[in-house]
Amino acid sequence: MPRPQTFANWLKVVGRVSGAQWLKPKDPAWLQHTSVSWCGMAPPTVGGEMGQWARWWCDLGHPLWATSAGMVAGLGSAHHQVHLQTQQEVKLRMTGMALQVVRTDGILALYNGLSASLCRQMTYSLTRFAIYETMRDYMTKDHQGPLPFYNKVLLGGISGLTGGFVGTPADLVNVRMQNDMKLPLSQRRNYSHALDGLYRVAREEGLKKLFSGATMASSRGALVTVGQLSCYDQAKQLVLGTGYLSDNIFTHFVSSFIAGGCATFLCQPLDVLKTRLMNSKGEYQGVFHCAMETAKLGPQAFFKGLFPAGIRLVPHTVLTFMFLEQLRKHFGIKVPT
Repeated sequence: MPRPQTFANWLKVVGRVSGAQWLKPKDPAWLQHTSVSWCGMAPPTVGGEMGQWARWWCDLGHPLWATSAGMVAGLGSAHHQVHLQTQQEVKLRMTGMALQVVRTDGILALYNGLSASLCRQMTYSLTRFAIYETMRDYMTKDHQGPLPFYNKVLLGGISGLTGGFVGTPADLVNVRMQNDMKLPLSQRRNYSHALDGLYRVAREEGLKKLFSGATMASSRGALVTVGQLSCYDQAKQLVLGTGYLSDNIFTHFVSSFIAGGCATFLCQPLDVLKTRLMNSKGEYQGVFHCAMETAKLGPQAFFKGLFPAGIRLVPHTVLTFMFLEQLRKHFGIKVPT
């Protein structure tokens, strides 16, 4: 933890370099502050060139931080979610799979694929958040009040489809790195990190292979975005509409928890198919064939890993939107509710 005075000087340098004159601490002891003025910094005046910079920072900069932080928090459960989904037969449940991974490869093995997960967030989540937030704000300019729910769903679907396609290469490497330890030593890919994985897939299997499972990834991205962003906006609108809660951090927690649950349930069947396709070695002829083979294991096969998926996605969603709302408040950005 840097000393307050040291950090204060750093903020002044950043402010001079970026031209952001508002990056000036009110007090060198800002670390002791717990007020709404986040990090003890004076909020910017939203308007003109500075307002555009603040808008970009909140729309593009925050999704990268918050979703990456959420993924790091839930990566352990994501790791054995992949293991559960790639089982042809039900041999181990969530706890047993986690214990087996720790016992055979150590506790750090739960974080295999960390670089790929972060790379995925910098492509997939950054794209979908930026498109959804920008288009929603544009469409609400001429509206009195919030958008209808069907418009939010449409925006969520479009932004999720785009983000899912953009993030497919990193997602492919992420799944492979997390599932690598299940393979025999002779068959392991042993990617050093995300960029190494992307380079080797392109060199050894062709650029086309980087987008293997893009249909599933894009479809899942659309459903997750509808469940997270569209359902969050709608849940927040309904919660505030009751009159019992104001626009505070508890409202953000309740709304994001609901959105996380919706997103988990909506995307789980596609998540199972996507994971199987990305980890396949040519045994599936396509999406339909993969779905038919999975269906032979029973309807519950499409919901393998539902609980660990919820453990990963719900906290991820809660963290994302709670951070996002605090940044909105700090930058003075209001969203019609």
